[in-house]
Amino acid sequence: MDITALPSLTDVFEGADQWGEVLALLPVLVMLELILSADNAIALAAIARSSRSPEQERLALNIGIGLAMLLRVGLIALAQWVLQSAWVQLLAAAYLFWLFINHLRQFSQDNADDAAATVVSTQARSLMQTVLLLGFTDLAFSIDSVAAAVAVSDQLLLISTGAVIGIIALRFTSGLFIRWLDEYARLETAGFLSVAFVALRLLVHVLIPQFNQPDWLTMLVVFLLFAWGFSVRSPMEADHAG
Repeated sequence: MDITALPSLTDVFEGADQWGEVLALLPVLVMLELILSADNAIALAAIARSSRSPEQERLALNIGIGLAMLLRVGLIALAQWVLQSAWVQLLAAAYLFWLFINHLRQFSQDNADDAAATVVSTQARSLMQTVLLLGFTDLAFSIDSVAAAVAVSDQLLLISTGAVIGIIALRFTSGLFIRWLDEYARLETAGFLSVAFVALRLLVHVLIPQFNQPDWLTMLVVFLLFAWGFSVRSPMEADHAG
């Protein structure tokens, strides 16, 4: 999801001194991060959950979110360049589409022999793979949220502070979603459908820049996907990281 323009907020706080702007806008930026990160949180939860080990999930989330924090701040520093670079947005869209297609492929595969044959190599490399996937998935999602933050304020320190607080909150919401993924049978698929939807939005923005994508439609689609995801409960299989 993304908010492309918030002129009213900018007008309200225009002329405020730096500290006044920080005190007034920081809660706004944090709330934006939390609202825009719902689909991000479930995607990160599904990636971390793939390790099937509560301890490894917790470790991967902690390291992965740390990496995401560094990447997010770097993205903010280069925000104007990134938001004007079509190829960067195309790469982000392609990466998110790859996550979605990979989920479909794994969902359709049910080969226990292959899983047993690769369990040793998976244990040896899954932590690093999971950490990298977490970091770069958050980076791909961040293009929309950074666009929203830049629309609210042009203060780099303020935007970075809001992003860091939002990412820390994302760590805990991802842990919550990990538990919910065990409880609700459709939630993981709903999350990856929202991943594909974000990718489609990025693709449309690059290929048809004059097309206006209303924010209410985005929120409606994500709300419906999550409502469907929470519609069917399944027995919990194991305790996961929180």
